[in-house]
Amino acid sequence: MLQTTYIREHKKTIIERFKKRNFEGEEIINQIIKLDDERKTTQQKLDAQLAEGNKLAKEIGQLFKEGKQEEATQIKEQTKALKESGVALKEGQNKIAEDLKSLLYQVPNVPNEIVPHGNSDADNETIFEEGVIPVLHDNALPHWELAKKYNLIDFELGVKVTGAGFPIYKGKGARLQRALISFFLDQAVENGYEEVIPPLMVNEASAYGTGQLPDKEGQMYYMPADDLYMIPTAEVPITNIYRDVILKEKDFPIKNTGYTPCFRREAGSYGSDVRGLNRLHQFDKVEIVQIQHPDKSYETLDTMVDHVKGLLNKLELPYRVLKLCGGDLSFASALTFDLEVYSTAQKKWLEVSSVSNFETFQANRLKCRYKDGNGKTQLVHTLNGSALALPRILAALLENNQTEEGIKIPEVLIPYTGFDIIN
Repeated sequence: MLQTTYIREHKKTIIERFKKRNFEGEEIINQIIKLDDERKTTQQKLDAQLAEGNKLAKEIGQLFKEGKQEEATQIKEQTKALKESGVALKEGQNKIAEDLKSLLYQVPNVPNEIVPHGNSDADNETIFEEGVIPVLHDNALPHWELAKKYNLIDFELGVKVTGAGFPIYKGKGARLQRALISFFLDQAVENGYEEVIPPLMVNEASAYGTGQLPDKEGQMYYMPADDLYMIPTAEVPITNIYRDVILKEKDFPIKNTGYTPCFRREAGSYGSDVRGLNRLHQFDKVEIVQIQHPDKSYETLDTMVDHVKGLLNKLELPYRVLKLCGGDLSFASALTFDLEVYSTAQKKWLEVSSVSNFETFQANRLKCRYKDGNGKTQLVHTLNGSALALPRILAALLENNQTEEGIKIPEVLIPYTGFDIIN
């Protein structure tokens, strides 16, 4: 959420940057400033009435001491009228505050100046590419056929138990899944991240804190009886650990990693892009989260991207890094890099990670702050990234490593799987 002071000071820049998102922000920005003016005016009136009330109270006390009860009673009537007026002003102020907050929740983050213009993922910029796309044998299969052939994943059984988008991993498929989770967590811990196991459900405050609400309400599984949401990513509970926290400069950087299942309704998803593991309602992911000093957050963003690149290099998967255009940027992000692996049997790139800097957008909602060297309270910057999301990684590993003898396991995973080939 943007701060009203920031909006006032950077109004022209904000409106211009919103064009990168194809978001016409001038009207709502003007409404926010107008409401903020009303809030300030109302507060001034309340302050003036409070000062007047305090002044009259002293006068009443003095008059009673002097035995001037009639005059004191007359002034008491004035204070009664002041209190009634103050109640009305306070109610108006609360209404203004709610309206202002509602408008601020509708405003996305301001894209970084290097975010390219664009309408969709077709306009994202490829900034890096690594690895060689393998040449497969003539009888190569897509991962959903490989999963069936080697009894690794049962999509139909998942439909029976729950529904589409909830696969059941079996045998070496389950073992490979567990191996990937352990590998990703171990790599994060080696890179200085502290592992946490967070809850899989969050309350409304947490969902608002990281920007899932109200923007993505329809994509989250909601349990009305308990007023709780299933997490769409570990980013939500891990980042909310620092909600309403004031840090010290020496605390930076805070680095957490966590593995969780993730739950997304993916309403309206259909077609070839959702076959097999390409898009699921429940999937596994290892997340990395950093809370950082504002001066160092973009340097940190680069190191987080490098961390994900290192994982893909070790898995020997061909990949590319994209800088997302404004039209493909998430609601809360200021700058995002997506990493995609090449799925050889499907002949297309699959997104496996998004690494984002939210600057102060989440921190303002979370009230996550720090005290600078002068003792002044400032907002932190928050960052997160997938490191990595498993479904499409698993799809690419199965497809790209298939041979006529079976599916070869990357060398780095063999200590985790206990086998070097699926056949």
